[in-house]
This record gives sequence, C-alpha cells and structure tokens, in this order.
Amino acid sequence: MDLTRLHLLVELERLGTMTAVSEVTGMGTSAVSKHFAVLEREAGVPLLVPDGRRVRLTPAGHRLSEYAVDILARVAAARSEFAGEGEPVGRIDLVTFISAAPPIVLPALRRLRDDHPGIDVRLIEHEPDEALSLLQTGDADIGLVYEYSLVPRNFPDTLTLHRLGSEPLLLSQPSGPPASSRTLTRQRLRALASASWISNSRGSDEDQLVQRMCAAAGFAPRIRHRIDNLDVVEQVVASGRGVGVMPKLAAVTRRGVTHSPLGELGGSRRISLVSRTGGWAWRPMRMLAEYLHDVAREVLDDTEDTVPFSASLAPVPPS
Repeated sequence: MDLTRLHLLVELERLGTMTAVSEVTGMGTSAVSKHFAVLEREAGVPLLVPDGRRVRLTPAGHRLSEYAVDILARVAAARSEFAGEGEPVGRIDLVTFISAAPPIVLPALRRLRDDHPGIDVRLIEHEPDEALSLLQTGDADIGLVYEYSLVPRNFPDTLTLHRLGSEPLLLSQPSGPPASSRTLTRQRLRALASASWISNSRGSDEDQLVQRMCAAAGFAPRIRHRIDNLDVVEQVVASGRGVGVMPKLAAVTRRGVTHSPLGELGGSRRISLVSRTGGWAWRPMRMLAEYLHDVAREVLDDTEDTVPFSASLAPVPPS
C-alpha cells in the first residue's frame, strides 16, 4: 500500500471531510477521491461509505487507519534513524573469537548499552573460518577475526575489513631453569626442538604459524596436542606436558607457566572487524564498530592509524 494513500486515510479519520483533507494536503478533491478508490482496491474491502454529502469510514476503514498511524510512525522513525537523527535502534549479531571477548567485546558492549540501550547486540562465538562463513551467508552482521602476520588470511571480496590493531605472541612453556621471560632467540627456541607442541583442532593457521616459526629456528615441531580452550592449554603447559603459542590478551599469570615474547620469530596476531560490503552504512553498526575501536585502542598495539568509523569507512586492504 502506498504511504501517501495511507496518510490521506489518517487525515480523513482526523478531519472528517474530503474537502478538509484536500486543503491540508494541497491535493484537489478529485485526486484525493481517486487515491481512496485505489486504496480500497488494494485493501479488498470498502473503506468509505456515503453519508449525506460527505463520506465516513467503515469499520474496516477505521481499522486500517489505526494500522496506518503505526506504519507511518515507524517509517518516520526509520528515516530519522538512517538520517543520523534520534536514538539508534536495532539488533546486531556479532561473531567473535573467544579470547577477544573479555578484553575488547564485553567492555565495549557495556559502554554501548549504557549510552545506546536501543542497540541489541547478540554474541556468537566462533573462530575466524566459521565467522567468515556466517558473515557471507548473512547469519552474522559483523565479526571480530584474527590472522597471524606470518600466516596472512585471504578475505573474500564480498566482505570489507577494518583493522583494529595487533597484539604480540608469546610462547607458553613450563617454568624451570631453561625458561625465561625474555624475548626468545632462535637458539633458545631451538632448545625446544624435542618438546611436545600444542596447536588447535580448528583450521590450519596455528599449525602453519608454529611450523614457520620453528623452521626459522632450524627444526620441525612435533605437534602432539590439539586443544582449543586456551585455559586448558595453559594447564597442560603448567603440567609440563607441552609448549604452545599464546596471544598476549589471553595470557594470564599462572603458577608453573612462563610466557616468553616471541618477537620477530612469531610475529603478531592482527585483529580486524569484518562485515559484508555495504553493511557499514547502517548507523547502529557504525556505532558498535566505534565502541569496539575505542576499547581496542586501550589494549592493542598499532591502532593509531585506524580510521575512525564515524569519519571514514575506507577499508584496509586485505593482506
């Protein structure tokens, strides 16, 4: 149904006569009458009946007028929202990897909820491969994903990437005389050639990272354990049963574990926001991105040159 005709119906309900509707809308009486004839055909029921020299609304006409008031109000609210006016409202499905949730996602969502309670963010936890699939199918609106600088990720052309920052990588190893919290050298890493290495069971990025890092030190790692939960990884390390790569944001002080910076040997983990191209035009999405960016600046490295989402949405070229 045409919004103009619904507006005319609401005005007839309010003013009572075709002449009055014509005066307030600037349309001729004949044009107003033709609009109502079309509206009746669209509705499939009589909306007006003659009442002397005037017309009055039928019960169906009164009911449609009630719907029209709500429809027109919602359209006005949507136009105002998309024009950047009024309070932003809407549901956003955010997919994120688990280690980004405590330091970045949850603080950002708390601040967003306090400032803009109308934005309803639903969380989905997935690693990058699954997250990118959800974004492409439309089952998620925006995602936090990571890639290792030593293992760049290929992002689909249908998605747009905005870099948030990066974090250094650490080696989790059992505490003891050989362990040190100083940045690892190739020689010290080579001393772990016979260690049992830990990787995850989802995707191949971490395997490639460990293999390239160890190859630079002159050996091939023995990946003995596949564990996705980083807290369990740390427990295995503390028990002396393995060593593994740990992103700085996920590393916690634990008895029996030493975290040694990998430096250039391990590179960094780069964290980005990803959405379908064109999705950033929606104001609630941009606002969520801005809050995530603000928190990321507090905990990540290399965030100075990240373009504020409110100022520009130019994408960062994928690696």
